[in-house]
Amino acid sequence: MSVVAPSGFVAAGVACGIKASGQADLALVATDDGAPVPAAGVFTRNLVVAAPVTVSRRHLAATGGRAAAVVLSSGNANAGTGARGEADAEQMCSLVAGEIGAEPAAVLVCSTGLIGYELPMPALAAGIPAVATGRGATPAHGIAAAEAIMTTDTCRKETVVRAGDFVVGGMAKGAAMLAPDMATMLAVLTTDAAVDGATLQGVLQAGVADSFNAMTVDGCTSTNDTVLVLASGRAVAPDPATFAAAVADACLDLATQMVGDAEGHTKVVKVRVTGAASDDDARRAARKVAESQLVKCSWFGADPYWGRVASDLGTAGVALDPTALTIAYGGTVVSRGCVAVDHDATAVADHMAGEYLDLHCDLGAGTGEARVLTNDLTYGYIDENKGTS
Repeated sequence: MSVVAPSGFVAAGVACGIKASGQADLALVATDDGAPVPAAGVFTRNLVVAAPVTVSRRHLAATGGRAAAVVLSSGNANAGTGARGEADAEQMCSLVAGEIGAEPAAVLVCSTGLIGYELPMPALAAGIPAVATGRGATPAHGIAAAEAIMTTDTCRKETVVRAGDFVVGGMAKGAAMLAPDMATMLAVLTTDAAVDGATLQGVLQAGVADSFNAMTVDGCTSTNDTVLVLASGRAVAPDPATFAAAVADACLDLATQMVGDAEGHTKVVKVRVTGAASDDDARRAARKVAESQLVKCSWFGADPYWGRVASDLGTAGVALDPTALTIAYGGTVVSRGCVAVDHDATAVADHMAGEYLDLHCDLGAGTGEARVLTNDLTYGYIDENKGTS
């Protein structure tokens, strides 16, 4: 049921004409009564920022962290569009506000798609009343919203986490430019837990850190990356640790689905680094390997070439002990101390032939650890991105 699983929320998705294909391209997630509730957001760190990000940040600041709705369009990023783009994003919020009976500042806005093109506002002006009229709380409404935010995604991405007396739901899109911090991605989470805005912001930031900020496909970070969460308060005031874990689980589930749908991929790879001097060092080392084009090509070829991994770890700018450095695929150690070791080659080959790879690197320098999700580099990825897309 995605974003409508928690009580107090409705959603919808329609085709309004942004995409030439005629596919759905406009989604709405809102409180069922149009009233603002505690909300929080985490956004791209790209300094070239899209208009919707600027507007959503401004609205959250103006309302003290409250929102009644999120309107999302796909097929056009409304990025690189200057003052006109910002005005268009504000108009989207105003149009939604008029339909649901809220103030414009209580509406957040997201867009995804091609950069450098102005939004077709006549299409949006016609589509927003339609998507608002069609909103509802059935699973079909959640599915329609999740499908309407897709661009190069091949499937919708939804999650539901039930934790005792409260629920966290979510939807997301993303299939490329998946690089920390965050990705060419949008995600909207909802919960019926009774939490205040400050708590919500802290929990969201923590959940994003080990999910959306711990994945990479191509090392590129988008202009539009946004993760939002709204809390209706219709359920209980949750145990803080339980609530944080539920939000983190929802974020990780959506992030994993994104990596599993990355453009042209044949492998989903979990790069685990342990034995680092600190967790931060572990993250840097894991990211260095996960974004290495040479290593990615090895994964595409199902080749457990540990020498490329060791080389990248050695240039990651972190402490490591070359005499203790250990590299393993699928739990089978292939190198220790920067030399090859005898191992079960058949077991490694079987592991490399699968879709899900586990690469574990121990740096032998401490107790820090981290994980990054990534993919292989394939002909399919190049085909998808060799032109404007």
